[in-house]
Amino acid sequence: MEFTAIIKKGEKQFVALCPELDVVSQGHSIEEALKNLKEAVELYIEEIGVPKGAGSEDIFVTSFGVKLHEITDSLRT
Repeated sequence: MEFTAIIKKGEKQFVALCPELDVVSQGHSIEEALKNLKEAVELYIEEIGVPKGAGSEDIFVTSFGVKLHEITDSLRT
């Protein structure tokens, strides 16, 4: 079964998220964070089971930018 991993550099470690299950883990390297996330997902599935539809949908991961003045302008109104 395939899941998505989103890995982000934190203050001291890398944080890894599996958005389909809302499971998070961390590690001192990207590889360690991913390894720990896989273990956390396996434990989650072992304890809770696989939620209906999880891992079966197509996931599209992208990024987008936002102009800062748009954010600050909307906060003022």
